[in-house]
Amino acid sequence: MGRADSLERVPANSAAIDDYLKTIYHHTEWQDDPITPSQLAAELALAPSTVTEMVQKLAAQQLVTHRPYGPVSLTDAGRARAAAIIRRHRLIETWLVREFGYAWDEVHDEAEVLEHAISDRLLEGISARLGHPMHDPHGDAIPDASGAVVREPFVLLAQAQPGHSGRVLRVSDRDPALLRALEGAGIDVGHHVTAAGDGTVRVDGGATVELPAGAASAVWITA
Repeated sequence: MGRADSLERVPANSAAIDDYLKTIYHHTEWQDDPITPSQLAAELALAPSTVTEMVQKLAAQQLVTHRPYGPVSLTDAGRARAAAIIRRHRLIETWLVREFGYAWDEVHDEAEVLEHAISDRLLEGISARLGHPMHDPHGDAIPDASGAVVREPFVLLAQAQPGHSGRVLRVSDRDPALLRALEGAGIDVGHHVTAAGDGTVRVDGGATVELPAGAASAVWITA
């Protein structure tokens, strides 16, 4: 039996595949370093041995490239599949906020469920109703039907020099409590902030506010 044959094949429509591909895709959206197996295991809260086995299966299906102890990268096929499921997720988040009054800290878990449940026809109907948005409520780019995305040059707020002013492009949706704290401080996608370098920012050219803990590493602004 060949090595590829010895690897239990994951069903092509497996949600587990989507979770891995989405995580790999996310990792390089806002920085350039490819993800390592240990980082992938931490992101997915799985044992390293489990991730190693799955990466081998994904490589056998030509969805990722990987060499022992090296980073994991998406193939063209893997990136196309990741972009398609991310398009679903982010369109659903946008739909829930605009049409159903969800707050931006409430939509992630709902979208995780719905992204696997709705048809392609309904998804494209949602996109058309929303005017084919290019970004979700957190500022993440929504891939178009071909997988293409549009992003402006950006800098992480934690790396911005004091005095740097920019428009908030993206806020990480990882921590709902932080999203609520940032919203309370007036720091939201589309607002302008000026970095002060002392844990504070000036918002929209007006009040200076103290950044909530962890905010500087969760906010991206125009470069």
